[in-house]
Amino acid sequence: MDRLKDVRCFAVVARRLSFSAAAAEMGLSQPAVSQAVARLEGSLGLRLFERSSREVRLTGAGKALLGHARALLDAATAFEAEGARLARPAIRLAYPPIVGSLAARIARRLSTRGRGTAVELRAAGRAAAVDLLTGGEVSAAILGVPAPAAFTTAARFHVTLDRLAVPAGDRLARAVTPEELRGREVLMPRNRPAGGAWELLAARVPGRQRIVADDLDDFAPALDLVAAGAGVLPVPHLLARTVRRDDVRFVPLDGGDLRLSYGLAWPRDGGTPELLELVQAVQEALWTR
Repeated sequence: MDRLKDVRCFAVVARRLSFSAAAAEMGLSQPAVSQAVARLEGSLGLRLFERSSREVRLTGAGKALLGHARALLDAATAFEAEGARLARPAIRLAYPPIVGSLAARIARRLSTRGRGTAVELRAAGRAAAVDLLTGGEVSAAILGVPAPAAFTTAARFHVTLDRLAVPAGDRLARAVTPEELRGREVLMPRNRPAGGAWELLAARVPGRQRIVADDLDDFAPALDLVAAGAGVLPVPHLLARTVRRDDVRFVPLDGGDLRLSYGLAWPRDGGTPELLELVQAVQEALWTR
């Protein structure tokens, strides 16, 4: 560590070309900086600076070693930063892309409070998130509820299906009800939790229903089908608010209480202080949105 301090003194003097200026920058006395450089020169058996009463100049050897000194100091800084990161409590959170803005708020809250818990975000649909949780690759996941029985769930919230994605040139221009979609191809997921929004919607839509995915935690591929004229797609207003596409329009969908339900899930034997912090951060993010 003393050798690294000596190298740092050398690099700062080389940049400032002044022992006094380097000492002021580092918060050391000038003799201490001079002694550090002298120690380094002695251990290397090289002169690093030409000194006179008027100027300080790097020798040829000093110029040759300066790049190595800077690389060594950068590596030391990176080493310390990575050690600090690893020492911080960390949570790996899987989330469906539709609630990405919520996941980002949760991560910001945890990183700026108390212990500065780091959150590593990983976008994943339901099936992938369940596999990640089961395999221990993530600490928790935001899942559509009901979640599998193997997981504990908390901090439930709802996302309402109140917009309909249609091709840009579609004749629909006003609020519609599910019953008014007779004759239209309506894009649907295969997995529909009992009593959930998709099951209720499927029972009310008299049009043709086209299965486009096992789940619709990520609406982007289905919006591509909408743009291509393959059907219309019920979506939440938060998606309509954030998606900007010239080939898709969003019109109001008067579907009543068609809500997708989500919750924070984790393995039943995986409770930790960090998870309790995460639950609190999710609840706070929901209250303030």
